[in-house]
Amino acid sequence: MLTVQIKNVLNRSLLVLFLTLFSISEAQVKTLAYKAGQLKSKRVKDAYETKWPQLQEDLKGISVNPDAFDIYLRAFKYERKVEVWLKNTGDVRYKLFRTYDICASSGDLGPKRKEGDGQVPEGFYRIDLFNPSSDYYLSMRISYPNTSDVILKEGPSAGGAIMMHGDCVTIGCLPMTDEKIKELYVLCLEARNRNNPIYIDIYPVKFTPENIKMLEANYPKSKINFWKTLKTGYDYFETNKWLPVINIDSKGNYFLDEELTKTKPTSKPDKKL
Repeated sequence: MLTVQIKNVLNRSLLVLFLTLFSISEAQVKTLAYKAGQLKSKRVKDAYETKWPQLQEDLKGISVNPDAFDIYLRAFKYERKVEVWLKNTGDVRYKLFRTYDICASSGDLGPKRKEGDGQVPEGFYRIDLFNPSSDYYLSMRISYPNTSDVILKEGPSAGGAIMMHGDCVTIGCLPMTDEKIKELYVLCLEARNRNNPIYIDIYPVKFTPENIKMLEANYPKSKINFWKTLKTGYDYFETNKWLPVINIDSKGNYFLDEELTKTKPTSKPDKKL
């Protein structure tokens, strides 16, 4: 028993020494272990070997440090596009890095309101899980349902398991080709390694004047009113290129936090719901 206790003390001492010498926190060690665990997957290893070298060069080409960047995603259902926005950690404004095609569509324009409705959600979310063993090649889970979705659901369950994934097929998800999901997976995993939130906002359309006219001519007032709450976040980012602070009221409506919105933005990526 004494020998075991001595070994435990020595192990803790060595860990503290390691963390001190290399200025790495315990949280950072856990994060590094997360990436190491992901790289045990043949699919993730292949994605890094085939995509990461060129991605690093492309990042440098827009003056983004491959070792220290934040990522933000915007998806548009009507256009079937996913935008990847990046900034150096410590910077405020994001810049557009790349736009990927969503290779299949599911449901109609409008939010997801119940389990099994085949709808892709609309709202403000995060990437909260990486699945290297997905049936659809690689997949990343979107944090649906959020508080708004739960409040506004129309059945016993709002549903769940909404993913961005490969294999180019979908029911209620955001599918990419396998080659494109490799790039997205690597970029998002790199951001995850720094313990930063990965935000993804899903919109029905790009809120251009032409698209707004199309929506108003073809969809009911209930959807139009909901889309107006999404448009405030869309407009804020379009104008400022940093992330707004978005809250949810007791009725499930999204709104911008006026006080924090007036505040000078910080370099942190967690300026949203």
